[in-house]
Amino acid sequence: MQRARRLAPIAVVAAVGIIALTGCRAQPGAAAYVGDKQITENQVTEIIDEVRAKPAPAAAAGAPEATPPTRTFVVSILVLDDVCERFTKAENLQAKEEAQVAQVAQQFGIAPETQLAQRTAKLYTCLSAVPTGEPVMPTPEELLALGKVAKSAGVIEASVSDQAAGDQLNGEQLQAALGNRKVLADAVDRFDVTVNPRYRPLEFPILSFQGGPAAVSVPLGEHDTGTVVDAR
Repeated sequence: MQRARRLAPIAVVAAVGIIALTGCRAQPGAAAYVGDKQITENQVTEIIDEVRAKPAPAAAAGAPEATPPTRTFVVSILVLDDVCERFTKAENLQAKEEAQVAQVAQQFGIAPETQLAQRTAKLYTCLSAVPTGEPVMPTPEELLALGKVAKSAGVIEASVSDQAAGDQLNGEQLQAALGNRKVLADAVDRFDVTVNPRYRPLEFPILSFQGGPAAVSVPLGEHDTGTVVDAR
Protein backbone atom coordinates (compact mmCIF):
# COMPACT_ATOMS: atom_id res chain seq x y z
CA MET A 1 0.00 0.00 0.00
CA GLN A 2 1.28 3.43 -0.88
CA ARG A 3 0.74 5.89 1.93
CA ALA A 4 -0.61 9.39 1.42
CA ARG A 5 1.89 12.17 1.76
CA ARG A 6 1.84 15.96 1.97
CA LEU A 7 2.04 17.60 -1.42
CA ALA A 8 1.52 20.96 -3.04
CA PRO A 9 -2.00 22.02 -4.01
CA ILE A 10 -3.60 20.44 -7.04
CA ALA A 11 -5.68 22.25 -9.60
CA VAL A 12 -9.46 21.93 -9.51
CA VAL A 13 -11.48 22.41 -12.69
CA ALA A 14 -13.64 25.54 -12.53
CA ALA A 15 -17.31 25.48 -13.38
CA VAL A 16 -18.32 27.01 -16.69
CA GLY A 17 -20.13 30.33 -16.78
CA ILE A 18 -20.11 33.58 -14.86
CA ILE A 19 -22.28 33.75 -11.75
CA ALA A 20 -22.50 36.82 -9.57
CA LEU A 21 -21.61 36.66 -5.90
CA THR A 22 -24.61 36.38 -3.61
CA GLY A 23 -25.16 38.34 -0.43
CA CYS A 24 -24.47 41.88 0.67
CA ARG A 25 -20.90 41.92 -0.69
CA ALA A 26 -21.92 40.98 -4.25
CA GLN A 27 -20.08 43.07 -6.82
CA PRO A 28 -19.75 42.52 -10.56
CA GLY A 29 -16.33 41.10 -11.38
CA ALA A 30 -15.58 39.78 -7.89
CA ALA A 31 -14.01 36.33 -7.64
CA ALA A 32 -13.85 36.32 -3.83
CA TYR A 33 -13.61 38.44 -0.72
CA VAL A 34 -11.36 38.10 2.30
CA GLY A 35 -12.87 40.45 4.82
CA ASP A 36 -13.39 43.72 2.95
CA LYS A 37 -10.66 42.96 0.41
CA GLN A 38 -11.94 42.03 -3.02
CA ILE A 39 -10.13 39.57 -5.28
CA THR A 40 -11.29 40.45 -8.77
CA GLU A 41 -11.86 38.35 -11.86
CA ASN A 42 -9.51 40.75 -13.68
CA GLN A 43 -6.71 39.85 -11.27
CA VAL A 44 -7.27 36.17 -11.95
CA THR A 45 -7.31 36.74 -15.71
CA GLU A 46 -4.11 38.79 -15.53
CA ILE A 47 -2.31 36.00 -13.66
CA ILE A 48 -3.52 33.31 -16.09
CA ASP A 49 -2.60 35.44 -19.12
CA GLU A 50 0.88 36.05 -17.74
CA VAL A 51 1.47 32.32 -17.27
CA ARG A 52 0.44 31.71 -20.88
CA ALA A 53 2.58 34.57 -22.20
CA LYS A 54 5.78 33.54 -20.38
CA PRO A 55 6.95 30.07 -21.39
CA ALA A 56 8.28 27.85 -18.65
CA PRO A 57 11.81 26.42 -18.79
CA ALA A 58 12.02 23.02 -20.46
CA ALA A 59 11.14 20.20 -18.08
CA ALA A 60 13.77 17.64 -17.21
CA ALA A 61 13.72 14.43 -19.20
CA GLY A 62 11.22 11.99 -17.78
CA ALA A 63 9.47 14.62 -15.64
CA PRO A 64 5.65 14.43 -15.61
CA GLU A 65 3.84 16.95 -17.76
CA ALA A 66 2.62 19.90 -15.71
CA THR A 67 -1.10 20.67 -15.63
CA PRO A 68 -1.85 24.26 -16.71
CA PRO A 69 -3.22 26.31 -13.80
CA THR A 70 -6.97 26.88 -13.77
CA ARG A 71 -8.84 29.93 -12.59
CA THR A 72 -10.05 28.00 -9.55
CA PHE A 73 -6.50 27.12 -8.61
CA VAL A 74 -5.46 30.77 -8.88
CA VAL A 75 -8.39 31.91 -6.73
CA SER A 76 -7.54 29.31 -4.07
CA ILE A 77 -3.96 30.58 -3.92
CA LEU A 78 -5.00 34.24 -3.67
CA VAL A 79 -7.61 33.56 -1.01
CA LEU A 80 -5.52 31.35 1.24
CA ASP A 81 -2.43 33.55 0.87
CA ASP A 82 -4.42 36.53 2.11
CA VAL A 83 -5.95 34.52 4.98
CA CYS A 84 -2.56 33.12 5.98
CA GLU A 85 -0.95 36.56 5.93
CA ARG A 86 -3.67 38.01 8.18
CA PHE A 87 -3.60 35.02 10.53
CA THR A 88 0.17 34.94 11.03
CA LYS A 89 0.28 38.70 11.53
CA ALA A 90 -2.53 38.60 14.09
CA GLU A 91 -0.86 35.73 15.99
CA ASN A 92 2.68 37.07 15.56
CA LEU A 93 3.85 33.85 13.91
CA GLN A 94 7.10 33.51 11.97
CA ALA A 95 7.77 31.28 8.96
CA LYS A 96 9.86 28.21 9.70
CA GLU A 97 11.14 27.82 6.15
CA GLU A 98 11.16 29.78 2.92
CA ALA A 99 9.76 28.19 -0.22
CA GLN A 100 11.93 28.65 -3.28
CA VAL A 101 10.20 30.28 -6.24
CA ALA A 102 12.25 28.24 -8.72
CA GLN A 103 11.12 24.97 -7.15
CA VAL A 104 7.48 26.03 -7.07
CA ALA A 105 7.67 27.13 -10.71
CA GLN A 106 9.20 23.80 -11.72
CA GLN A 107 6.52 21.86 -9.87
CA PHE A 108 3.73 23.61 -11.75
CA GLY A 109 5.55 23.97 -15.05
CA ILE A 110 5.43 27.77 -15.08
CA ALA A 111 8.01 30.52 -15.38
CA PRO A 112 9.51 31.61 -12.02
CA GLU A 113 9.07 35.31 -12.81
CA THR A 114 5.28 34.98 -13.02
CA GLN A 115 3.01 36.33 -10.32
CA LEU A 116 1.57 32.86 -9.81
CA ALA A 117 4.93 31.25 -9.04
CA GLN A 118 5.88 34.04 -6.67
CA ARG A 119 2.51 34.20 -4.93
CA THR A 120 2.39 30.41 -4.50
CA ALA A 121 5.90 30.36 -3.00
CA LYS A 122 4.85 33.18 -0.67
CA LEU A 123 1.85 31.12 0.44
CA TYR A 124 3.97 28.02 1.13
CA THR A 125 6.37 30.12 3.17
CA CYS A 126 3.49 31.58 5.16
CA LEU A 127 1.91 28.16 5.78
CA SER A 128 5.14 26.97 7.40
CA ALA A 129 4.36 29.40 10.24
CA VAL A 130 0.87 28.01 10.90
CA PRO A 131 0.66 25.61 13.88
CA THR A 132 -0.24 22.07 12.90
CA GLY A 133 -2.80 21.79 15.67
CA GLU A 134 -3.73 18.77 17.74
CA PRO A 135 -4.27 15.49 15.86
CA VAL A 136 -7.92 14.84 15.01
CA MET A 137 -9.52 11.42 14.67
CA PRO A 138 -11.39 10.98 11.37
CA THR A 139 -15.08 10.20 11.46
CA PRO A 140 -16.38 6.90 10.03
CA GLU A 141 -17.85 8.88 7.12
CA GLU A 142 -14.49 10.49 6.38
CA LEU A 143 -12.72 7.13 6.46
CA LEU A 144 -15.29 5.66 4.11
CA ALA A 145 -14.86 8.53 1.65
CA LEU A 146 -11.09 8.33 1.93
CA GLY A 147 -11.17 4.59 1.25
CA LYS A 148 -13.08 5.21 -1.97
CA VAL A 149 -10.53 7.82 -3.08
CA ALA A 150 -7.61 5.53 -2.28
CA LYS A 151 -9.12 2.69 -4.30
CA SER A 152 -9.97 4.89 -7.28
CA ALA A 153 -6.40 6.23 -7.23
CA GLY A 154 -4.98 2.71 -7.24
CA VAL A 155 -3.35 3.18 -3.85
CA ILE A 156 -5.28 0.27 -2.35
CA GLU A 157 -6.52 -2.81 -4.23
CA ALA A 158 -10.06 -2.62 -5.57
CA SER A 159 -10.98 -5.88 -3.83
CA VAL A 160 -10.64 -4.25 -0.41
CA SER A 161 -13.85 -2.76 1.00
CA ASP A 162 -14.12 1.03 1.17
CA GLN A 163 -14.24 0.94 4.97
CA ALA A 164 -11.23 -1.37 5.25
CA ALA A 165 -9.29 0.83 2.83
CA GLY A 166 -10.03 3.90 4.93
CA ASP A 167 -9.06 2.06 8.11
CA GLN A 168 -5.67 1.21 6.57
CA LEU A 169 -4.98 4.92 6.09
CA ASN A 170 -6.05 5.94 9.58
CA GLY A 171 -2.75 6.78 11.22
CA GLU A 172 -0.65 9.63 12.56
CA GLN A 173 -0.24 11.25 9.16
CA LEU A 174 -3.96 11.45 8.44
CA GLN A 175 -4.82 12.60 11.97
CA ALA A 176 -2.13 15.31 11.81
CA ALA A 177 -3.52 16.52 8.47
CA LEU A 178 -7.01 16.70 9.95
CA GLY A 179 -5.64 18.75 12.84
CA ASN A 180 -3.92 21.08 10.39
CA ARG A 181 -7.16 21.35 8.45
CA LYS A 182 -9.02 22.49 11.57
CA VAL A 183 -6.50 25.26 12.25
CA LEU A 184 -6.73 26.53 8.67
CA ALA A 185 -10.52 26.20 8.53
CA ASP A 186 -10.83 28.24 11.73
CA ALA A 187 -8.58 30.92 10.20
CA VAL A 188 -10.70 31.03 7.03
CA ASP A 189 -13.86 31.45 9.13
CA ARG A 190 -12.18 34.09 11.26
CA PHE A 191 -11.37 36.33 8.31
CA ASP A 192 -14.76 36.08 6.62
CA VAL A 193 -14.13 34.54 3.20
CA THR A 194 -16.83 34.73 0.53
CA VAL A 195 -16.35 32.99 -2.81
CA ASN A 196 -18.13 33.48 -6.12
CA PRO A 197 -20.38 30.42 -6.71
CA ARG A 198 -18.45 29.92 -9.95
CA TYR A 199 -15.53 28.61 -7.89
CA ARG A 200 -17.39 26.66 -5.22
CA PRO A 201 -16.57 24.40 -3.58
CA LEU A 202 -13.16 26.10 -3.32
CA GLU A 203 -10.68 23.88 -1.51
CA PHE A 204 -6.97 23.71 -0.80
CA PRO A 205 -5.43 20.20 -0.54
CA ILE A 206 -3.21 19.71 2.49
CA LEU A 207 -2.69 15.95 2.13
CA SER A 208 -2.66 14.12 -1.19
CA PHE A 209 -1.86 10.71 -2.56
CA GLN A 210 1.41 10.78 -4.46
CA GLY A 211 0.66 11.87 -8.02
CA GLY A 212 -3.06 11.55 -7.36
CA PRO A 213 -6.13 13.14 -5.77
CA ALA A 214 -6.39 14.99 -2.48
CA ALA A 215 -7.03 13.01 0.68
CA VAL A 216 -7.74 16.00 2.96
CA SER A 217 -8.65 19.51 1.85
CA VAL A 218 -9.58 22.66 3.71
CA PRO A 219 -12.67 24.51 2.41
CA LEU A 220 -12.19 28.16 1.50
CA GLY A 221 -15.38 30.13 1.96
CA GLU A 222 -18.82 28.60 1.85
CA HIS A 223 -18.97 24.91 2.71
CA ASP A 224 -21.17 23.83 -0.19
CA THR A 225 -20.18 20.15 -0.04
CA GLY A 226 -20.27 19.72 3.74
CA THR A 227 -17.05 17.72 3.64
CA VAL A 228 -13.33 18.36 3.44
CA VAL A 229 -12.30 14.89 2.39
CA ASP A 230 -12.13 15.13 -1.39
CA ALA A 231 -14.02 12.14 -2.78
CA ARG A 232 -14.26 13.41 -6.35
